[in-house]
Amino acid sequence: MSDGSTPDAVAELVDVRRVYQMGTTTVPALDGVSHTFRRGEYWSIMGSSGSGKSTLLNILGCVDRPTGGEYKVGGRGVSTLTDDELSELRGASLGFVFQSYNLIPQLNVLENILVPVMYRDEWPDWAEERARTLAERVGLAGRLDHRPPELSGGQQQRVAIARALINDPSILLADEATGNLDSRTADEILEIFDELHAEGKTILLVTHESDVGERAERILRLKDGRIDAIVENR
Repeated sequence: MSDGSTPDAVAELVDVRRVYQMGTTTVPALDGVSHTFRRGEYWSIMGSSGSGKSTLLNILGCVDRPTGGEYKVGGRGVSTLTDDELSELRGASLGFVFQSYNLIPQLNVLENILVPVMYRDEWPDWAEERARTLAERVGLAGRLDHRPPELSGGQQQRVAIARALINDPSILLADEATGNLDSRTADEILEIFDELHAEGKTILLVTHESDVGERAERILRLKDGRIDAIVENR
């Protein structure tokens, strides 16, 4: 490829560093991370507290910028993008699923799924039909008029997954997505991720739970801001 990107790469990290300044102390959260995530892969990102998981996720999600090195999404370098361009890239290429769901309590299920579409310049004709299809896909077709406080934690996470998929992103980023759920409900959510992966979706799952992490094809383990190990699960 002419831009030097790896074929099928959806996200590329090249010597990525992230340093935080805490008063007079410099704290390296990421220290020279290089890795390529390819289309259709399912990765879990693991490590102890302070290993750099959250910082890496924020960079992968274009929420934060590296202090040094280069990060590309779909072959496009993000370091020179304006805030508006970054926001556009996040909306088009990245879907987010959070531990705390981050739903809007005043909106019903259908409206919450459609939230990412609201940031488009024009409202697409396919939006509502796709939202209804995704709601059915995650088992919430009969709950479209319900608001988050009327749903269980597992149902709220299903809404969050549908919302993350509404713009058909190239990468699904999940941050401790089962952390607030009981084991049975967590397994149901992970089964949805398994199905999405089988259909070709790229999934990057940050977790501290080994049984959750082992559901992925591959594990990237961080330690002290560096890649400590890469494990092939299957």
